Amino acid sequence: MRLTVYSDYALRLLMYVAVKDGDLATIAEVANAYGISKNHLTKVAYELGVAGYVETVRGRGGGLRLARRPERISLGDVVRHTEPDMALVPCFPPLDEGCAIERCCVLRKALHRAGEAFLNVLDGYTLADLARPRSAIKSLLAIPATP
Repeated sequence: MRLTVYSDYALRLLMYVAVKDGDLATIAEVANAYGISKNHLTKVAYELGVAGYVETVRGRGGGLRLARRPERISLGDVVRHTEPDMALVPCFPPLDEGCAIERCCVLRKALHRAGEAFLNVLDGYTLADLARPRSAIKSLLAIPATP
């Protein structure tokens, strides 16, 4: 199983904003810190705003901050939002490609259960958990310490 770059960027953006402790973060700042595409990150930030994970402040001096407390943001929920189909194999929705053994396929059932288990594990973590090594993350991403 592999998450898309979109999900990866969403989780990284949320972690970055979480360790800013309410201070605004710009897309350029986050993109530079991680060495990732500003254009892709802009789309991710927009969608996270629409979903209610971040709020945006427009204009000069604007940026992003969390819209909810990090303890209230489940990683499972974020991944469900950013990976809406979770199609591990072509016979899963939304593709629903036919298979000669579909009616008796144990593999399909096993992969479905594995996908559920994956999300259930992520449900046990929040953004607060990811941001817990706050000072180390700030140091590695060159985020100035908050006074």
